[in-house]
Amino acid sequence: MSDRRQFIKRTLIPAGALCLPSVLNARPLPVETSRMTENPLSARLKTLTRNTTWTLITGIKVGFKTFHCQGMVKIGDEFWVSSVEMGITVDGQVDRTTGKGHLFRIGSAGRLLDDISIGEGSIYHPSGIDFDGQYIWIAAAEYRPDSRAIIYRFDPSKKELKEMFRWEDHIGAIARNKDTNTLHGISWGSRKFYKWEMDDSGNVRMPLAPPKDTGRLNHSFYIDYQDNQCLGGQEMLYTGLSVYRRSGSQAMVLGGLEIVDLEKGLAVHQVPVQLWSPVTGTVMTQNPSFFELMPDNRLRAYFMPEDNDSTLYIYEA
Repeated sequence: MSDRRQFIKRTLIPAGALCLPSVLNARPLPVETSRMTENPLSARLKTLTRNTTWTLITGIKVGFKTFHCQGMVKIGDEFWVSSVEMGITVDGQVDRTTGKGHLFRIGSAGRLLDDISIGEGSIYHPSGIDFDGQYIWIAAAEYRPDSRAIIYRFDPSKKELKEMFRWEDHIGAIARNKDTNTLHGISWGSRKFYKWEMDDSGNVRMPLAPPKDTGRLNHSFYIDYQDNQCLGGQEMLYTGLSVYRRSGSQAMVLGGLEIVDLEKGLAVHQVPVQLWSPVTGTVMTQNPSFFELMPDNRLRAYFMPEDNDSTLYIYEA
């Protein structure tokens, strides 16, 4: 049996659960979804503009090689960060067909506490991640567009990684919306939104075969999303960047954040983030990010823009 037939066969049965047929992206969310109370973090984020003043609180030096970081969540005083380690050929060139996915647990002082392996074989590129209060949701994909992915959930309290299902596209970020019990993912370059419904047992209702055209097109183009954070209700926060090039001129990198209405698949708030690493000049939203609301309504943001030799930058707006 060919590798492709093996892959299709495995997509029909999520690990540990029977598949339940349903139609993705064709069924609108209940009307009640649009009437949910706005999340306080979302309300605060929507006050940001391109003129917002960001203040650097501190920079925490990360005490190990981080490779190319992708997603981040903060649980208590600790940080969980996904990262991709790319393979290297004999002549020193990057080999995207080989590599290793990591999920790091990092202490508040930047020390490595755990390193969880993510993916298998050529499916090793971890995604942007999110924490739903019980599980960290993370995908691993081949390091190319229009490829394939494995979607996992990870229990940080038990350190248990469970494969949930497989998908025939590169999933670059994933998060669970607790309010609607749905998973939401984005494709390579965030050109498509995907939605998967979940049952009461926490398993994903899968179609009999995952068609390529189930994704909803993303009509926002000025940045590609790198990380995601569910805000509740029907909103997702995405951060990322895009590189703009003019012939004969130096490339310009623009970073930003967007709040997306998941029901409509449209951004409802877009803000450039004019922050750069004081060490490398890398835009802050190049890699993972995490936002939280402090008790006095201060907005705090965490960024890790550099590869390999990283610093965790903490800003307030």
